[in-house]
Parts: sequence; C-alpha cells; structure tokens
Amino acid sequence: MSDSVADTTHWEARLATLLPLFGHRNWIVVADSAYPAQSRAGIETIFASEDLIDVLRKVLGATNACRHIRTNIYVDHELEFVAEQDAAGVTDYRNELQVLFADSKATRLPHEQIIAKLDQAAQMFRILIIKTELTIPYTSVFLELDCGYWDGEAEKQLREAILAAPA
Repeated sequence: MSDSVADTTHWEARLATLLPLFGHRNWIVVADSAYPAQSRAGIETIFASEDLIDVLRKVLGATNACRHIRTNIYVDHELEFVAEQDAAGVTDYRNELQVLFADSKATRLPHEQIIAKLDQAAQMFRILIIKTELTIPYTSVFLELDCGYWDGEAEKQLREAILAAPA
C-alpha cells in the first residue's frame, strides 16, 4: 500500500497485518475527521467509516493482545477545555475516554507537543493513522508503541550493569 490510503472497508485487516511488524517506537493514531493526511514517507493514513471510540476500542484490544508491544497513550491537553456549546458531544466523548482508559494511564500534552513527538518518530519509524468520522476537535488519540516484554526499569538496570562492568 502507498503511504496515504483511503480504505473504508479493510482497516482492521491492515492493522492486523502491521501489528506483527510494529514494535518499539512505532505509532498508531486514531484520529478525528479533520486530521490531515501527512506527506512524510512512512506515514500511512487509512479511513475507518466508524466512530472514533469504536475504532479506538478495537485498536487497543488488538494492541493489548500482542505480547511484543504495549502502548503509551497520549491525548491532547486542549480536549479538557473544549466547551460543549462549541462542540456538541465533547462531554460524552470525554466520559467515554475516561471509561476506556480506566485501567490505563493516558498522558495529556499540548497537541503541538504530541505532533512534534510523532514527527520525530516518523523520521525513522513507521506510523499508522486511522481517520474516523468524528467531528469534534482535539479528539485524536496517539498510541506510541513500546516493548511489551522490557520496561524502563529493566533498561536502566542493564545500562548500570554495563557501566559497572570492567572494560
């Protein structure tokens, strides 16, 4: 597939194909309908003609089923401040996210900081963006993939052991 593809019927199959290939430092974005198609090589955009929460639930289910990866979740800090009178449905959306992330920690960062992290990763690693039909601003959810069987504490201990080893 090319770097930017509109696939209205097989996004789940595409995700299933990519998950065994994806690992530490790849990203998956479940985006609202205004999220732009990016031009950088390595960023693939596909379309899911479904509700963002439904797509996100399926993506999290698929990533959680993978033993080799875990997700670091990022949401836009701005979402907390979007008013219901400006974006009908935003309150329900925030409540649905809260339920969906009940067992996970989602990091809230300004949108531009998340985009900068995504852009940095895209310089070397592949990104999958799944656009949805949602028309509420600042609702995209960014999933930075990490190693599922090695964590930061294990890495820290490894580095300390290397430094302590005789040359």
